[in-house]
Amino acid sequence: MAQHDENVVWHDHPVTRAEREQQHGHQGVVLWFTGLSGSGKSTVAGAVEQALHRLGVSTYLLDGDNVRHGLCRDLGFSDDDRKENIRRVGEVAKLMVDAGLVVLTAFISPHRAERQMVRDLLAEGQFIEVFVDTPLAVCEARDPKGLYKKARAGELRNFTGIDSVYEAPDQPAIHLDGEQLVTKLTAQLLDLLRHRDIIRS
Repeated sequence: MAQHDENVVWHDHPVTRAEREQQHGHQGVVLWFTGLSGSGKSTVAGAVEQALHRLGVSTYLLDGDNVRHGLCRDLGFSDDDRKENIRRVGEVAKLMVDAGLVVLTAFISPHRAERQMVRDLLAEGQFIEVFVDTPLAVCEARDPKGLYKKARAGELRNFTGIDSVYEAPDQPAIHLDGEQLVTKLTAQLLDLLRHRDIIRS
């Protein structure tokens, strides 16, 4: 991993995060959705973002496939590349939180250490781990991209849940049952954000 150049110095801006949050009318946080492929992470994250947008909350959704089209297009799916993928997303999410946004991220992020790495980038309370817990059999039956079929056929290597491990969160901020209706899961997340006084609408 590249080392910091001693000539590269962090620059504090005249407008602070607190001032940006005041303008937005809410705190900046990361909602980190984790779960198996097909668990419903992206679907729930998208529904939550829509609900927050309707409430006037400033948001941005970082999706696993989308960032691999640009920011992380040079990365594969080895353990090292997956770790670097999550590191980059975490750094981007940190900047967006500094901008006062509610950032939603939908990534398998299979390893606890990598999710902890992102948590450590942020201040206390700014990282909210959302575990979309859906049984492997259900995810495989859904198989929206046909990836499980390819993995079972040996056409796709290092696929989480098949030949690569998924480490479920020990103590997520919220544990969602991925077999429930998206509307119910969205309501549960909005209740959590209100309870934590992140949003007030």
